[in-house]
Amino acid sequence: MPTALMSFRPSSKRAIALIAGLSAALVSCQTLKDPQAVATTTITGPKAFAAARSNQNIKISTGWLGEFQDPRMTKLVNEALTRNQSLKAAAHRLKAAKQGTIIGRAARLPSVSSSTGYRRSDGKNTAASENYSISLNASWEADLWGRLRNLDLSTQANYAASVADFRGARLSLAANTAQAWCNLITAEQQLALAIKTVDSYKQALPVVERRYKATTLRAVDVQFARNNVASAERSLSVRKLNRDNAARSLEIFLGRYPSATVSSSNALPFLSEKIPVGLPSQLVERRPDLVAARADLFASAQTAEAARKNLLPSLRLTGGGSNGAANIGRAFDPNYLVYSIAASLAQTIYQGGALSARARAALDRNRAAIEDYARVALLAFREVESAIAADRSLTEQQGFLEKEVKQTKLAEKRALSDITLGIDGASFLEYLEAQRRSENAGISLIRLKNERLQNRIDLHLALGGDYSTKG
Repeated sequence: MPTALMSFRPSSKRAIALIAGLSAALVSCQTLKDPQAVATTTITGPKAFAAARSNQNIKISTGWLGEFQDPRMTKLVNEALTRNQSLKAAAHRLKAAKQGTIIGRAARLPSVSSSTGYRRSDGKNTAASENYSISLNASWEADLWGRLRNLDLSTQANYAASVADFRGARLSLAANTAQAWCNLITAEQQLALAIKTVDSYKQALPVVERRYKATTLRAVDVQFARNNVASAERSLSVRKLNRDNAARSLEIFLGRYPSATVSSSNALPFLSEKIPVGLPSQLVERRPDLVAARADLFASAQTAEAARKNLLPSLRLTGGGSNGAANIGRAFDPNYLVYSIAASLAQTIYQGGALSARARAALDRNRAAIEDYARVALLAFREVESAIAADRSLTEQQGFLEKEVKQTKLAEKRALSDITLGIDGASFLEYLEAQRRSENAGISLIRLKNERLQNRIDLHLALGGDYSTKG
């Protein structure tokens, strides 16, 4: 069908009625070859937006820190949330996304443009002349089928997803900073243990050498003792490097690097409570990535609906006025302006199937968004379940490992005492083995405590906050 185009004055009611009739007639000109309803699921836009725009952002990001009873950790996390460059960049991207909602809303409003001109002619055989001109143009697309509203809602949903992404960035930064703090303390404790181990091996070496000279120990015992000292010193060097790297990582999160002003603590944070039994599954719904996925799903549904409606006719009203005059004052005189207004009822008849293809593509992207949301939701529940199971296991392991550390220290002390007193059957190799086990058990206990703290922080990441705050 041809495109309908006419000019009419604002008072022409007959023309308006004709356009309305043409609009109804053109609705069936082109439709999807395989029309299907857009999948929006049961998620409603406003409810999805409410979670992303909640006033609980600060509490969700840092409210869980009190569980660790470490005021310094809390202070460092708050510093990171204030100074971290990546979070500042995310905030600017969020502001940019906010402008997109204004752009989307503007498409539903009239647009006005103006231009002015000046021309001067001064020929040899003609008198000089000047001409001034001004023109005003306005246009507005009537949202007959709600297509522009769908696009506006899609833009708002995209902004809601950006808000959720920013919330996620805050929560992730808080968790990473807390974990970096625990890693620094762990590295510091392992360094302290490595220093004690070196001292212990060095104190044992003269005893072994004296016993060797007294022919009560073999030469191989001396070699093992010296080997232990060298190995412990190498391990000490590694621990120093690990401590320095952990400090640098924390400084990056805090925005301090390379000031080298971060000092460690002597004790790891202490978990003050167990994971509550029967956590409500609704807590997972506040997870920023799930909120963003819901908003993306809603946006894709609105975009798909707009693509379907793009197959229908569109009505655009345009108006303009222009004037040219030899006098600049008269150019702006309304009495000299010529007004025109037009209504354009347009529909593309054939584009090689492009419009139908775009509509089907938008529908498939909507279906993909549904699958993405289901995948993110299942991943969220799996992460929560895994973190809870890991917490139980790590707590049990810590109890056994503490007993192991206690026994290895007693064995090391008793083996050295037997050698020093010259008790028959005392073996220096037994003492070396006791030292090795004691060191390994001590390192393992420090590492396990940190692993348990890391896992608890991961649980709060999986939950999207603490155990009670609603999104």
